[in-house]
Amino acid sequence: MGIALGELAVRFGCELRGDPAHMVDHVAALSSAGPGALSFLANPKLAPLLMQSRATAVILEPRSAGACPVAALITTNPHALFARIAQFMFPPPPLHPGVHPSALIDARAQVDPSAQIDALAVIAAGAVIGPRCLVGPACLIGERVRVGADSRLVARVTIEHGVQLGERALIHPGAVLGADGFGLAREDGRWLKVPQLGGLRVGDDVEIGANTTIDRGAIEDTVIGEGVKLDNQIQIGHNVQIGAHTAIAACTGVSGSTRIGARCMIGGAVGFAGHIEICDDTVITGMAMVTHSIKQPGIYSSGIPIEPIRRWKRVVARLKLLAERGERRAAAVPPDDETQQGQDDE
Repeated sequence: MGIALGELAVRFGCELRGDPAHMVDHVAALSSAGPGALSFLANPKLAPLLMQSRATAVILEPRSAGACPVAALITTNPHALFARIAQFMFPPPPLHPGVHPSALIDARAQVDPSAQIDALAVIAAGAVIGPRCLVGPACLIGERVRVGADSRLVARVTIEHGVQLGERALIHPGAVLGADGFGLAREDGRWLKVPQLGGLRVGDDVEIGANTTIDRGAIEDTVIGEGVKLDNQIQIGHNVQIGAHTAIAACTGVSGSTRIGARCMIGGAVGFAGHIEICDDTVITGMAMVTHSIKQPGIYSSGIPIEPIRRWKRVVARLKLLAERGERRAAAVPPDDETQQGQDDE
């Protein structure tokens, strides 16, 4: 069943250019959209596709409206409006309150009657599952865990003892929250495990991707702020703090006791050394290695962009040559002349 463009324009407060009676019933990319589809244009690089679009309507900025051959929903932030309309058109499946017969719930746990507990879920003593929560198949909820209202644990989510999960959380399959951090002390060439006695606190409206792991604190808590979005296969070490509305892409690793500020954007496969601080509103591009604190907002990179193989080999060869020249030059400078040589280099 579709929805009229006029209703969307009124509901979401945007301008409509086109027939308000036209209906859309699905969403699609500009390149593949056909009749009945709603699409959007947010990236200027895709503007050539707009002229060829066969969508029923496109969400776009005012500057692009004149080139749109079909109906247009006009807004200053097309991607955000598309997200809101898509959420409205395709809400999550409704809950079916109740407990599956194969679920195991300790008598000392508290499960709100409006929650849905699916097959093979395990909920330990002292755990509290809030109103309208989904605990999906094979989820494991440890002792004294608190899951806030309207949260969804999709499947196979493990939440260790004492973790505090805020409201409206969305946790994807395979995520592990509150496992022991990598705390070890060295003695006589061997490792001693340091008990991880802290907890994990997760704010409201947090999304955690599939197979992402967040360690509990060693002494103090690991803290994930309100509105944080974590992609798949991210590792968050013990005692890390992540500020509100920061987004981190897949395969990033954050070492223990790192503090990342609010509204940061972290690209994929970024590595963070431990015990550093990243200020608010920082952008770090993919494959970067962050070894020191960042105190000024901005965009930071350290990964080397891809090159054709022949050019890459030449770049590597020149780097080696520069290193060898530097080593030979350093070896040729007498110790008494090192200070003067340094001054000459400056």
